[in-house]
Amino acid sequence: MNDTHPILARLYALKDADEAREVYDAWAADYDHDTIDDMGYVAPALAAEALAERISDGATVLDAGCGTGLVGAELAQRREVALDGMDLSPGMLERARAREVYRTLEIADLTRELAVVDDAYDAVICVGTLTGGHVGPGVLAEFVRITAPGGAIVATVHSHVWEDGGYRAEIERLAGEGLVSAEVWERPYHVREQMSCRLCVLTPQ
Repeated sequence: MNDTHPILARLYALKDADEAREVYDAWAADYDHDTIDDMGYVAPALAAEALAERISDGATVLDAGCGTGLVGAELAQRREVALDGMDLSPGMLERARAREVYRTLEIADLTRELAVVDDAYDAVICVGTLTGGHVGPGVLAEFVRITAPGGAIVATVHSHVWEDGGYRAEIERLAGEGLVSAEVWERPYHVREQMSCRLCVLTPQ
């Protein structure tokens, strides 16, 4: 992994939700420029394309860890959906709101149980959140809980935490218990930082 951008080292070493909120609030104004222009952040487009292929117009979708709304904007170009967003950072949510593609936006800590009823969504998408110093693999079971059977969960997992962070093991557990079927591919993430991710597609059973 080639962490050439100065903010990445701090991001991958976040200690708790309060620190994460502080860092992302401060970064919100420059986030799109830094990630897309400087880092070559392609994961939002790749994940949105994967989800668009698996849902129909009119689907209800949760963008979990929506940030400034990059994923929402990409998805809105491909499907007409009822899109809700959640993020820890009020600053990021303000940027997402300005895109005018979300039905609702709210503050949420993905390390805790979500205030969402079972089977509430047709799909969940989560990009850029399952990485070092951020949300752990336990959130995948929450995504399964709130996604209707036969729906779609599309998530990127940064390659450097795929094994050691327990994400591969958690997906294998969910599949082994018959809770999901799973497909996983290695895909680009930050092309200028030479970083990859696992693009994970889970189908709740």
